[in-house]
Amino acid sequence: LVGESGGGKTTITRLLTRLYEIDSGHILINGSDISTIPLSDLRRRIGIVLQDPCLFAGSIEFNICLGDEMARERVRMAAAIVGADRFIEQLPQGYAQEVRERGNNFSTGEKQLISFARAVAFDPEILMLDEATASVDSASEQMIQQGIKALMQGRTSLVVAHRLSTIQDADRIVVIHRARKMEEGTHQELMQLQGFYYRLHQLQFS
Repeated sequence: LVGESGGGKTTITRLLTRLYEIDSGHILINGSDISTIPLSDLRRRIGIVLQDPCLFAGSIEFNICLGDEMARERVRMAAAIVGADRFIEQLPQGYAQEVRERGNNFSTGEKQLISFARAVAFDPEILMLDEATASVDSASEQMIQQGIKALMQGRTSLVVAHRLSTIQDADRIVVIHRARKMEEGTHQELMQLQGFYYRLHQLQFS
């Protein structure tokens, strides 16, 4: 999902997780109306990574497993899949390293990688990334992009993107403007249209 800020992209992710309820129509996941799926089951099936990742006071390991009694090997495997292990293993206490409230002792890129590892550890059917690279500096973006590719492997993924570089390889790009779908297609198809997406692309890459 791409488009200008305030166009309705984040609202769609909140509707999918039933943080908002729809007034009319239906939202289906694999043919099932989400209103018929118990809320706890629905949210267990969906992993979310936000622009400002939510970290808690505790160890890195706790922030990946969130107190769930998963095997330590699973935590480490999740970190390795998204590339978070490279910086974690260089820390004095490794996975036991203390995280301050909101992760203030880590960079934005490091916090995102921890949140990616958390999503992998819980192995959701559906992954939603809401502006996950918007606050990351250009030096960290390549590291984050590699983590995103690993995170999306083998699962349905919905990416809300500000940086169009994040979604150029997407199977389908939907352009949202003022809460309406303006265009839909692959990157190449939308560039050939020379419409709204094309203009956004020109603004970012010119």
